Amino acid sequence: MSANRPGLAGRRFFLRAAGIQLALPILDSLTSKVLGSNIAVTALAANASTVRPMRAVAIGNAFGFYAQQFFPQRTGADYDTPHLLEPIAQHRKDLTVFSGLDHGVKGGHFAVHSFLSGVRQVDAKSLPDGNISLDQRMAESVGGATRFPSLTLGSEDGLHGGCMMCWTRSGTRVNPIQGPRELFRKLFVNEGEQERLSTKDRLTLQGSILDAVQNDAKSLQRQLGSSDRQKLDEYFTSVRDVEKVIELRQKWAGVPKPKAPMEEPGNRGLTNDIPVLYDLMALALQTDSTRITTLEIAGGFEASVLGVRKEYHALSHHGQEPEAIDLLVKLERYQTEQFSRFLAKLKSIEDGDGTLLDHTMVLFGSGMGNGNAHTNLNLPIVLAGGGFRHGTYQAFPTNGPGKQPLANLFLSMLQRFGIEQQKFALSTGTLRGI
Repeated sequence: MSANRPGLAGRRFFLRAAGIQLALPILDSLTSKVLGSNIAVTALAANASTVRPMRAVAIGNAFGFYAQQFFPQRTGADYDTPHLLEPIAQHRKDLTVFSGLDHGVKGGHFAVHSFLSGVRQVDAKSLPDGNISLDQRMAESVGGATRFPSLTLGSEDGLHGGCMMCWTRSGTRVNPIQGPRELFRKLFVNEGEQERLSTKDRLTLQGSILDAVQNDAKSLQRQLGSSDRQKLDEYFTSVRDVEKVIELRQKWAGVPKPKAPMEEPGNRGLTNDIPVLYDLMALALQTDSTRITTLEIAGGFEASVLGVRKEYHALSHHGQEPEAIDLLVKLERYQTEQFSRFLAKLKSIEDGDGTLLDHTMVLFGSGMGNGNAHTNLNLPIVLAGGGFRHGTYQAFPTNGPGKQPLANLFLSMLQRFGIEQQKFALSTGTLRGI
Protein backbone atom coordinates (compact mmCIF):
# COMPACT_ATOMS: atom_id res chain seq x y z
CA MET A 1 0.00 0.00 0.00
CA SER A 2 1.47 3.35 -1.00
CA ALA A 3 1.22 6.24 1.43
CA ASN A 4 1.13 9.98 0.85
CA ARG A 5 3.33 11.30 3.58
CA PRO A 6 2.33 14.50 5.39
CA GLY A 7 5.85 15.80 4.70
CA LEU A 8 5.05 15.88 0.98
CA ALA A 9 2.29 18.34 1.62
CA GLY A 10 2.36 20.12 -1.72
CA ARG A 11 2.60 23.84 -2.30
CA ARG A 12 0.59 26.53 -0.55
CA PHE A 13 0.55 30.04 -1.99
CA PHE A 14 -0.33 33.59 -0.95
CA LEU A 15 -1.22 36.56 -3.10
CA ARG A 16 0.38 39.66 -1.66
CA ALA A 17 -0.54 43.24 -2.56
CA ALA A 18 -0.43 46.53 -0.65
CA GLY A 19 0.33 44.76 2.60
CA ILE A 20 -2.60 42.30 2.25
CA GLN A 21 -2.19 38.54 1.92
CA LEU A 22 -4.78 36.17 0.50
CA ALA A 23 -4.25 32.48 1.16
CA LEU A 24 -5.06 30.27 -1.82
CA PRO A 25 -5.86 26.58 -2.27
CA ILE A 26 -3.06 24.38 -3.60
CA LEU A 27 -2.77 25.34 -7.28
CA ASP A 28 -0.64 23.43 -9.79
CA SER A 29 -0.34 26.27 -12.25
CA LEU A 30 1.25 28.68 -9.78
CA THR A 31 5.02 28.83 -9.37
CA SER A 32 7.25 31.13 -7.36
CA LYS A 33 7.26 34.11 -9.71
CA VAL A 34 6.19 37.72 -9.93
CA LEU A 35 2.76 38.17 -11.52
CA GLY A 36 2.87 41.96 -11.56
CA SER A 37 4.72 44.94 -10.19
CA ASN A 38 2.85 44.81 -6.88
CA ILE A 39 1.66 41.19 -6.65
CA ALA A 40 3.90 38.21 -6.05
CA VAL A 41 3.09 34.56 -5.57
CA THR A 42 5.25 32.90 -2.94
CA ALA A 43 5.33 29.41 -1.53
CA LEU A 44 4.46 29.09 2.13
CA ALA A 45 6.14 25.70 2.26
CA ALA A 46 9.71 25.20 1.10
CA ASN A 47 8.85 21.84 -0.42
CA ALA A 48 7.78 22.40 -4.03
CA SER A 49 6.51 18.88 -4.57
CA THR A 50 3.26 18.49 -6.47
CA VAL A 51 2.32 15.38 -4.49
CA ARG A 52 -1.06 16.01 -2.94
CA PRO A 53 -1.55 15.61 0.82
CA MET A 54 -3.92 12.89 1.95
CA ARG A 55 -7.04 14.11 3.77
CA ALA A 56 -9.57 12.29 5.91
CA VAL A 57 -13.25 12.79 6.76
CA ALA A 58 -15.34 10.77 9.21
CA ILE A 59 -19.14 11.01 9.48
CA GLY A 60 -21.02 9.16 12.20
CA ASN A 61 -24.53 9.12 13.59
CA ALA A 62 -25.65 8.14 17.05
CA PHE A 63 -28.32 5.56 16.21
CA GLY A 64 -26.97 3.42 13.36
CA PHE A 65 -28.84 2.37 10.21
CA TYR A 66 -31.62 -0.15 9.73
CA ALA A 67 -29.58 -3.21 8.74
CA GLN A 68 -32.15 -4.88 6.47
CA GLN A 69 -32.13 -1.84 4.19
CA PHE A 70 -28.44 -1.04 4.51
CA PHE A 71 -26.44 -4.25 4.00
CA PRO A 72 -26.59 -5.89 0.53
CA GLN A 73 -27.48 -9.56 0.07
CA ARG A 74 -24.73 -10.30 -2.46
CA THR A 75 -21.03 -9.70 -1.81
CA GLY A 76 -18.30 -8.67 -4.22
CA ALA A 77 -18.45 -6.20 -7.10
CA ASP A 78 -21.92 -7.32 -8.23
CA TYR A 79 -23.61 -6.48 -4.93
CA ASP A 80 -27.26 -5.45 -4.90
CA THR A 81 -28.33 -1.98 -3.78
CA PRO A 82 -30.62 -1.82 -0.74
CA HIS A 83 -32.86 1.20 -0.27
CA LEU A 84 -30.46 3.10 2.01
CA LEU A 85 -27.55 2.64 -0.40
CA GLU A 86 -29.44 3.74 -3.52
CA PRO A 87 -28.34 7.40 -3.16
CA ILE A 88 -24.65 6.40 -3.20
CA ALA A 89 -24.98 3.85 -6.02
CA GLN A 90 -23.65 6.42 -8.49
CA HIS A 91 -20.35 6.35 -6.56
CA ARG A 92 -20.02 2.58 -6.16
CA LYS A 93 -16.70 2.50 -8.06
CA ASP A 94 -15.35 4.99 -5.52
CA LEU A 95 -16.45 3.27 -2.32
CA THR A 96 -16.58 0.02 -0.38
CA VAL A 97 -19.44 -1.20 1.82
CA PHE A 98 -18.51 -3.33 4.83
CA SER A 99 -20.39 -5.54 7.25
CA GLY A 100 -19.11 -7.60 10.16
CA LEU A 101 -16.74 -4.89 11.42
CA ASP A 102 -16.94 -3.55 14.97
CA HIS A 103 -14.87 -2.98 18.09
CA GLY A 104 -16.33 -5.78 20.19
CA VAL A 105 -17.62 -3.31 22.78
CA LYS A 106 -20.90 -3.33 24.68
CA GLY A 107 -22.96 -0.54 26.17
CA GLY A 108 -25.44 0.68 23.57
CA HIS A 109 -25.68 4.47 23.63
CA PHE A 110 -22.88 4.61 26.19
CA ALA A 111 -20.45 2.87 23.81
CA VAL A 112 -21.21 4.88 20.65
CA HIS A 113 -18.36 7.21 21.58
CA SER A 114 -15.90 4.39 20.74
CA PHE A 115 -16.73 4.63 17.02
CA LEU A 116 -13.47 6.33 15.98
CA SER A 117 -11.29 5.22 18.88
CA GLY A 118 -12.16 1.53 19.11
CA VAL A 119 -12.12 1.81 22.89
CA ARG A 120 -14.62 2.91 25.51
CA GLN A 121 -13.29 5.72 27.63
CA VAL A 122 -13.73 3.66 30.79
CA ASP A 123 -11.36 1.01 29.37
CA ALA A 124 -8.79 3.40 27.93
CA LYS A 125 -6.35 3.60 30.85
CA SER A 126 -5.11 0.07 30.19
CA LEU A 127 -3.95 0.97 26.66
CA PRO A 128 -0.71 2.80 25.79
CA ASP A 129 -2.48 5.34 23.54
CA GLY A 130 -5.65 5.63 25.61
CA ASN A 131 -8.78 6.14 23.54
CA ILE A 132 -7.30 8.55 21.02
CA SER A 133 -9.60 8.63 18.01
CA LEU A 134 -8.64 8.05 14.39
CA ASP A 135 -8.99 11.70 13.44
CA GLN A 136 -6.92 12.97 16.36
CA ARG A 137 -4.13 10.48 15.67
CA MET A 138 -4.01 11.85 12.14
CA ALA A 139 -4.12 15.42 13.47
CA GLU A 140 -1.05 14.71 15.59
CA SER A 141 0.92 13.91 12.43
CA VAL A 142 -0.22 17.09 10.65
CA GLY A 143 0.71 19.37 13.54
CA GLY A 144 0.95 23.02 12.49
CA ALA A 145 1.05 22.39 8.72
CA THR A 146 -2.55 23.64 8.53
CA ARG A 147 -4.37 26.31 10.51
CA PHE A 148 -6.63 23.67 12.07
CA PRO A 149 -5.10 20.22 12.72
CA SER A 150 -8.68 18.94 12.60
CA LEU A 151 -12.24 20.28 12.59
CA THR A 152 -14.96 18.52 14.56
CA LEU A 153 -18.54 19.43 13.65
CA GLY A 154 -21.91 18.32 14.94
CA SER A 155 -24.57 18.66 17.57
CA GLU A 156 -24.52 18.43 21.35
CA ASP A 157 -28.28 18.17 21.61
CA GLY A 158 -30.14 15.02 22.49
CA LEU A 159 -29.39 11.80 24.27
CA HIS A 160 -26.12 11.56 26.21
CA GLY A 161 -24.62 14.70 24.61
CA GLY A 162 -24.17 13.57 21.02
CA CYS A 163 -21.90 10.99 19.40
CA MET A 164 -18.75 12.08 21.27
CA MET A 165 -16.58 10.59 18.51
CA CYS A 166 -13.35 12.56 18.85
CA TRP A 167 -10.83 12.08 21.67
CA THR A 168 -7.29 13.27 22.35
CA ARG A 169 -4.49 11.06 23.60
CA SER A 170 -5.07 12.32 27.15
CA GLY A 171 -8.73 11.22 27.03
CA THR A 172 -10.20 14.68 26.53
CA ARG A 173 -13.22 14.92 24.29
CA VAL A 174 -12.97 17.29 21.31
CA ASN A 175 -16.22 19.25 21.43
CA PRO A 176 -17.89 19.93 18.07
CA ILE A 177 -18.45 23.23 16.31
CA GLN A 178 -22.23 23.33 16.37
CA GLY A 179 -23.33 25.26 13.32
CA PRO A 180 -22.32 26.38 9.82
CA ARG A 181 -22.15 30.01 10.90
CA GLU A 182 -19.53 29.24 13.54
CA LEU A 183 -17.60 27.03 11.11
CA PHE A 184 -17.72 29.71 8.41
CA ARG A 185 -16.29 32.30 10.80
CA LYS A 186 -13.52 29.95 11.87
CA LEU A 187 -12.56 29.31 8.26
CA PHE A 188 -12.95 32.72 6.65
CA VAL A 189 -13.46 35.63 9.07
CA ASN A 190 -10.26 37.45 10.09
CA GLU A 191 -9.93 39.40 13.30
CA GLY A 192 -9.34 43.15 13.16
CA GLU A 193 -5.91 44.53 14.02
CA GLN A 194 -6.89 45.36 17.60
CA GLU A 195 -8.46 41.93 18.05
CA ARG A 196 -5.30 40.26 16.71
CA LEU A 197 -3.16 42.15 19.21
CA SER A 198 -5.53 41.21 22.03
CA THR A 199 -5.45 37.58 20.91
CA LYS A 200 -1.66 37.61 20.83
CA ASP A 201 -1.49 39.10 24.34
CA ARG A 202 -4.06 36.59 25.60
CA LEU A 203 -2.18 33.63 24.12
CA THR A 204 1.09 34.85 25.62
CA LEU A 205 -0.58 35.24 29.01
CA GLN A 206 -2.11 31.77 28.78
CA GLY A 207 1.31 30.34 28.00
CA SER A 208 2.91 32.03 31.01
CA ILE A 209 0.09 30.86 33.29
CA LEU A 210 0.59 27.28 32.14
CA ASP A 211 4.31 27.54 32.82
CA ALA A 212 3.63 28.78 36.35
CA VAL A 213 1.03 26.09 37.07
CA GLN A 214 3.29 23.38 35.72
CA ASN A 215 6.20 24.52 37.90
CA ASP A 216 3.97 24.50 40.99
CA ALA A 217 2.71 21.04 40.08
CA LYS A 218 6.24 19.67 39.67
CA SER A 219 7.13 20.95 43.14
CA LEU A 220 4.07 19.24 44.50
CA GLN A 221 4.92 15.95 42.79
CA ARG A 222 7.76 15.22 45.19
CA GLN A 223 5.30 15.16 48.09
CA LEU A 224 2.82 12.71 46.57
CA GLY A 225 2.29 8.97 46.75
CA SER A 226 2.44 6.76 43.64
CA SER A 227 -1.30 6.91 42.96
CA ASP A 228 -1.40 10.69 43.12
CA ARG A 229 1.75 10.95 41.03
CA GLN A 230 -0.03 8.98 38.32
CA LYS A 231 -2.93 11.43 38.47
CA LEU A 232 -0.45 14.29 38.25
CA ASP A 233 1.21 12.71 35.21
CA GLU A 234 -2.20 12.61 33.54
CA TYR A 235 -2.58 16.27 34.41
CA PHE A 236 0.81 17.06 32.84
CA THR A 237 -0.35 15.31 29.67
CA SER A 238 -3.43 17.53 29.59
CA VAL A 239 -1.27 20.61 30.15
CA ARG A 240 0.93 19.61 27.22
CA ASP A 241 -2.16 19.24 25.03
CA VAL A 242 -3.20 22.80 25.92
CA GLU A 243 0.32 24.09 25.30
CA LYS A 244 0.29 22.59 21.80
CA VAL A 245 -3.02 24.30 21.05
CA ILE A 246 -1.68 27.66 22.27
CA GLU A 247 1.53 27.28 20.28
CA LEU A 248 -0.46 26.51 17.12
CA ARG A 249 -2.78 29.48 17.65
CA GLN A 250 0.22 31.77 18.12
CA LYS A 251 1.74 30.52 14.87
CA TRP A 252 -1.38 31.19 12.80
CA ALA A 253 -2.60 34.34 14.60
CA GLY A 254 -1.01 36.68 12.06
CA VAL A 255 -1.71 34.63 8.93
CA PRO A 256 -4.80 35.84 7.01
CA LYS A 257 -7.54 33.33 6.32
CA PRO A 258 -8.71 32.47 2.78
CA LYS A 259 -11.23 34.77 1.16
CA ALA A 260 -14.78 33.53 1.70
CA PRO A 261 -16.26 32.08 -1.53
CA MET A 262 -19.81 32.38 -0.21
CA GLU A 263 -21.99 34.49 2.04
CA GLU A 264 -22.01 33.71 5.75
CA PRO A 265 -24.71 31.09 6.37
CA GLY A 266 -27.11 31.11 9.28
CA ASN A 267 -27.84 28.25 11.64
CA ARG A 268 -31.16 26.56 10.87
CA GLY A 269 -30.91 23.39 12.93
CA LEU A 270 -28.77 20.32 12.25
CA THR A 271 -31.07 18.66 9.70
CA ASN A 272 -31.22 21.76 7.51
CA ASP A 273 -27.57 22.55 8.18
CA ILE A 274 -26.10 19.23 7.02
CA PRO A 275 -25.79 20.23 3.31
CA VAL A 276 -24.10 23.53 4.24
CA LEU A 277 -21.78 21.79 6.70
CA TYR A 278 -20.74 19.37 3.97
CA ASP A 279 -20.06 22.28 1.58
CA LEU A 280 -17.93 24.02 4.21
CA MET A 281 -16.08 20.79 4.94
CA ALA A 282 -15.18 20.53 1.25
CA LEU A 283 -13.99 24.14 1.26
CA ALA A 284 -11.91 23.56 4.38
CA LEU A 285 -10.13 20.69 2.64
CA GLN A 286 -9.81 22.53 -0.67
CA THR A 287 -8.18 25.61 0.92
CA ASP A 288 -5.94 23.38 3.06
CA SER A 289 -7.30 25.03 6.19
CA THR A 290 -7.40 21.50 7.56
CA ARG A 291 -6.88 17.98 6.28
CA ILE A 292 -9.11 16.22 8.78
CA THR A 293 -12.79 16.82 9.48
CA THR A 294 -15.49 14.92 11.33
CA LEU A 295 -19.26 15.30 11.49
CA GLU A 296 -21.41 13.99 14.34
CA ILE A 297 -25.12 13.49 13.60
CA ALA A 298 -26.87 13.01 16.92
CA GLY A 299 -29.97 14.03 18.84
CA GLY A 300 -30.01 17.51 17.31
CA PHE A 301 -31.18 15.91 14.06
CA GLU A 302 -34.75 17.22 13.76
CA ALA A 303 -37.09 14.66 12.23
CA SER A 304 -39.91 17.20 11.84
CA VAL A 305 -37.95 19.04 9.13
CA LEU A 306 -38.42 15.93 6.96
CA GLY A 307 -42.11 15.64 7.79
CA VAL A 308 -41.60 12.99 10.48
CA ARG A 309 -43.47 13.79 13.68
CA LYS A 310 -41.76 11.23 15.90
CA GLU A 311 -38.36 11.88 17.48
CA TYR A 312 -35.28 10.27 15.88
CA HIS A 313 -34.13 8.41 19.00
CA ALA A 314 -37.61 7.03 19.68
CA LEU A 315 -37.84 5.73 16.12
CA SER A 316 -34.52 3.93 16.49
CA HIS A 317 -36.35 1.83 19.12
CA HIS A 318 -38.93 0.81 16.52
CA GLY A 319 -39.92 -2.49 18.14
CA GLN A 320 -40.22 -4.00 14.63
CA GLU A 321 -43.32 -1.90 13.94
CA PRO A 322 -43.49 -1.35 10.16
CA GLU A 323 -44.69 2.26 10.41
CA ALA A 324 -41.88 3.22 12.79
CA ILE A 325 -39.32 1.46 10.59
CA ASP A 326 -40.56 3.34 7.52
CA LEU A 327 -40.18 6.67 9.30
CA LEU A 328 -36.74 5.75 10.65
CA VAL A 329 -35.55 4.72 7.20
CA LYS A 330 -36.78 8.04 5.83
CA LEU A 331 -34.46 9.86 8.25
CA GLU A 332 -31.58 7.55 7.43
CA ARG A 333 -32.15 7.84 3.67
CA TYR A 334 -31.79 11.62 3.98
CA GLN A 335 -28.38 11.09 5.57
CA THR A 336 -27.15 8.81 2.77
CA GLU A 337 -28.50 11.29 0.20
CA GLN A 338 -26.47 14.10 1.74
CA PHE A 339 -23.44 11.84 1.99
CA SER A 340 -23.78 11.09 -1.73
CA ARG A 341 -24.00 14.80 -2.49
CA PHE A 342 -20.79 15.38 -0.50
CA LEU A 343 -18.94 12.68 -2.45
CA ALA A 344 -20.11 14.29 -5.71
CA LYS A 345 -18.80 17.63 -4.45
CA LEU A 346 -15.36 16.18 -3.68
CA LYS A 347 -15.28 14.48 -7.09
CA SER A 348 -16.03 17.81 -8.80
CA ILE A 349 -12.97 19.55 -7.31
CA GLU A 350 -9.73 19.07 -9.25
CA ASP A 351 -6.73 18.25 -7.09
CA GLY A 352 -3.43 17.68 -8.85
CA ASP A 353 -3.66 14.70 -11.16
CA GLY A 354 -7.02 13.65 -9.73
CA THR A 355 -9.92 14.95 -7.68
CA LEU A 356 -10.28 15.90 -4.05
CA LEU A 357 -12.06 12.58 -3.47
CA ASP A 358 -9.05 10.70 -4.87
CA HIS A 359 -6.97 12.29 -2.11
CA THR A 360 -9.55 12.15 0.69
CA MET A 361 -10.56 9.08 2.71
CA VAL A 362 -14.22 9.43 3.68
CA LEU A 363 -15.56 7.14 6.41
CA PHE A 364 -19.34 6.97 6.89
CA GLY A 365 -21.16 4.92 9.51
CA SER A 366 -22.01 4.67 13.18
CA GLY A 367 -20.85 3.29 16.50
CA MET A 368 -24.33 1.77 16.90
CA GLY A 369 -25.02 -1.50 15.11
CA ASN A 370 -28.65 -2.00 16.09
CA GLY A 371 -30.42 0.90 17.79
CA ASN A 372 -33.51 -1.15 18.55
CA ALA A 373 -31.50 -3.80 20.41
CA HIS A 374 -28.84 -1.41 21.78
CA THR A 375 -25.93 -3.39 20.33
CA ASN A 376 -22.61 -2.07 19.05
CA LEU A 377 -21.80 -5.06 16.84
CA ASN A 378 -21.77 -5.38 13.03
CA LEU A 379 -21.48 -1.65 12.45
CA PRO A 380 -22.69 -0.04 9.20
CA ILE A 381 -19.52 1.13 7.47
CA VAL A 382 -18.78 2.74 4.10
CA LEU A 383 -15.32 3.92 3.04
CA ALA A 384 -14.96 6.15 -0.03
CA GLY A 385 -12.05 7.73 -1.88
CA GLY A 386 -8.47 7.93 -0.68
CA GLY A 387 -7.01 5.81 -3.48
CA PHE A 388 -8.13 2.49 -2.00
CA ARG A 389 -9.27 -0.42 -4.18
CA HIS A 390 -13.04 0.12 -4.18
CA GLY A 391 -16.20 -1.11 -5.89
CA THR A 392 -17.22 -4.03 -3.69
CA TYR A 393 -19.31 -5.09 -0.71
CA GLN A 394 -17.18 -6.97 1.80
CA ALA A 395 -18.97 -9.05 4.41
CA PHE A 396 -16.67 -10.27 7.16
CA PRO A 397 -17.71 -12.98 9.64
CA THR A 398 -19.32 -11.54 12.76
CA ASN A 399 -17.41 -14.06 14.90
CA GLY A 400 -14.92 -16.90 14.62
CA PRO A 401 -11.48 -17.11 13.00
CA GLY A 402 -12.28 -14.75 10.11
CA LYS A 403 -13.54 -11.97 12.36
CA GLN A 404 -11.87 -8.61 11.63
CA PRO A 405 -11.86 -5.65 14.07
CA LEU A 406 -12.93 -2.30 12.68
CA ALA A 407 -9.62 -1.04 14.07
CA ASN A 408 -7.91 -2.99 11.25
CA LEU A 409 -9.59 -0.69 8.73
CA PHE A 410 -8.50 2.30 10.81
CA LEU A 411 -4.91 1.05 10.81
CA SER A 412 -5.06 0.79 7.01
CA MET A 413 -6.34 4.38 6.88
CA LEU A 414 -3.58 5.62 9.19
CA GLN A 415 -0.92 4.01 7.03
CA ARG A 416 -2.48 5.46 3.88
CA PHE A 417 -2.38 8.85 5.63
CA GLY A 418 1.39 8.39 5.96
CA ILE A 419 1.61 7.38 9.62
CA GLU A 420 4.03 4.52 10.14
CA GLN A 421 2.53 2.50 12.95
CA GLN A 422 1.63 -1.15 13.23
CA LYS A 423 -1.24 -1.04 15.71
CA PHE A 424 -4.24 1.11 16.51
CA ALA A 425 -6.52 0.39 19.48
CA LEU A 426 -7.22 -3.38 19.37
CA SER A 427 -6.21 -3.94 15.75
CA THR A 428 -4.67 -7.24 14.71
CA GLY A 429 -3.22 -5.91 11.44
CA THR A 430 -4.39 -3.99 8.40
CA LEU A 431 -7.67 -4.88 6.69
CA ARG A 432 -7.27 -7.21 3.73
CA GLY A 433 -9.01 -6.64 0.43
CA ILE A 434 -8.65 -2.85 0.09
